[in-house]
Amino acid sequence: MNVDDVMSAAAGQAGSDDFGPDDFVEGLTILCATIHDQAQLNELGHFALEQNVIGGLVNRLRIYDWVRQNPAIRQERIDAPLVVVGMFRAGTTFLSQLLDQDPGNRALLRWEAADSVPPPSPDTYRSGPRVDAANAAIDMLESLNPQMKIVHHEDAEGPTECITLLGQDFKSLTWEAMANVPAYSDWLMGADYRSAYDYHRTVLQVLQSGGRRGAWTLKSPNHAIALTSLTEVYPDARLVLLHRDPTVLCASACSLISTLTGTFSDADHTAYIAEHWTQMLAESIDRTEAFRLAHPEHEIIDVRYADLVRDPLGTVETIYAACDREFGDRARTAVSASIAAHPKGRFGTHGYRLGDFGLRADELRQRFAEYVERYDIPAEVSTG
Repeated sequence: MNVDDVMSAAAGQAGSDDFGPDDFVEGLTILCATIHDQAQLNELGHFALEQNVIGGLVNRLRIYDWVRQNPAIRQERIDAPLVVVGMFRAGTTFLSQLLDQDPGNRALLRWEAADSVPPPSPDTYRSGPRVDAANAAIDMLESLNPQMKIVHHEDAEGPTECITLLGQDFKSLTWEAMANVPAYSDWLMGADYRSAYDYHRTVLQVLQSGGRRGAWTLKSPNHAIALTSLTEVYPDARLVLLHRDPTVLCASACSLISTLTGTFSDADHTAYIAEHWTQMLAESIDRTEAFRLAHPEHEIIDVRYADLVRDPLGTVETIYAACDREFGDRARTAVSASIAAHPKGRFGTHGYRLGDFGLRADELRQRFAEYVERYDIPAEVSTG
């Protein structure tokens, strides 16, 4: 994959060559080189990764072109977004879906994160040709690898990860979720995320300018490694951090990444996945703790996965109270209905074992013992 080629292809599709600030170029260059040298993609993978890179660039071009034509968008306010930070596989998807039931909230939807222009109106927020096209693409991918629907399914009209927007600045774990790219991963851990969050904010401004407003509710485990940049751009953000048994998190994350990257590569990346994503969890914990110490003015609302599963309605109520927000009857009724209508495992059971990745529960418990004790995280059934 060649940087000039993908940028030229994107400019041709978008009808514009204004990519905005050029901070994204370094990440794109390293990603393209790493895909070429290390990802070991199959034929489908080469096509999919290239199209995703070009697609991200096309959306970026259209965003800046739309802002150029509508400069008042720069005055759009993004006030006190509620940001679900993670950890990995700790219930961020479930919680974000619950928060999305409140009519007063405004989630980032999967379809609009990749196809943001023109911004949706209230009538086209969850329906229309672009939503249908995005759902068709999801169906096609899940038909190629049915396990993906079990492991991590999202509807096009439902909440999605912020990694899609961060990925359009090429500072994002989205690329690591699609391909095993060690050199890019090493670069990413030392990257300055500020430009990615500046771009993220610009996209939110564009999206809400279409008239579908509300209190933004966002989510991504990626935020855990970039909290300083996030809070520089959103200084009034309300942060929610989910905690779960690390032995389960590691097994589940490795299974997820293995499923996703396995669609696009026929090589055996098991050892890399086990080492890298276990270290990613440790790094996320360390960076979050460092942020707490350095920025006591930014409150973090801690939520245990066990409590979320046991009492989802009560958990949402607790989060609202911590944010000084009213959890009104309309929102309460909608959240309750969603809990009843969407039982866990409706697409099948996601099975995973630490042993499949050469990991041992006792070693992980020892490695993460301090974290587990600090947040009083209940142990779950062994995934050995």
